[in-house]
Amino acid sequence: MLSVEAEPVGARPGQVEPGHIESSLVSVDVLALRFDAGSGAVLLGVSRRELEPFLGRDALPGVLLGRGERLREAAVRAVAGKLGVPEGAVRATGQLATFDEPSRDPRGPTLSIALWATLDPARSDGPRWAPLSAVPPLAFDHDRIVADCRALLGERLWRDPVFTAGLLGPEFTTAQALDATEALTGDRPYPANLGRLMDRVPGLRRTEQHAAARAKGGRPPLVWRWEG
Repeated sequence: MLSVEAEPVGARPGQVEPGHIESSLVSVDVLALRFDAGSGAVLLGVSRRELEPFLGRDALPGVLLGRGERLREAAVRAVAGKLGVPEGAVRATGQLATFDEPSRDPRGPTLSIALWATLDPARSDGPRWAPLSAVPPLAFDHDRIVADCRALLGERLWRDPVFTAGLLGPEFTTAQALDATEALTGDRPYPANLGRLMDRVPGLRRTEQHAAARAKGGRPPLVWRWEG
């Protein structure tokens, strides 16, 4: 989406005003993710637009890429500026896909580079959080971005240690791993199959520890931990 907050009202990308970032025709839209261990849901941060177009509508946090700015820098700027989350709460970022529909923004054609950002699960303050499986209608083409990128996120889980560690944190249980997998892919894997997959993830180790006993009984889930 176009970040008109980064420009004087009525300006087009590339114009420069004192105190403003010289922007391009490339926008960076971020899927800011947080895993909620209590509910087992992967949550998406959304912000309410304060300017036209789509005034009052929910949207992904996004900014125009500044001249000389790296994608990660723009992603952190979007999350901090649009969601009100401290920059230090962003654990990791990465690129997902590019969206080039000419009519995606009513103010004119722009490319959108969609990035993921994993946030510290403890930082529940700031943005409005929505389960990734039940995201409200979003402005621009952000519904399509979320739908297309959810499958990419599901493929990245357990194959990209940086993304997986950023989402689940330094340690987690088998039950939480099952929840996160279901939240991203829509399917709940068999625990034994997931365990074998997790055993092959670089830097991830199963411990001999078990989490606290569950209220409904049954064997407490195993704890996994990142090393190095």
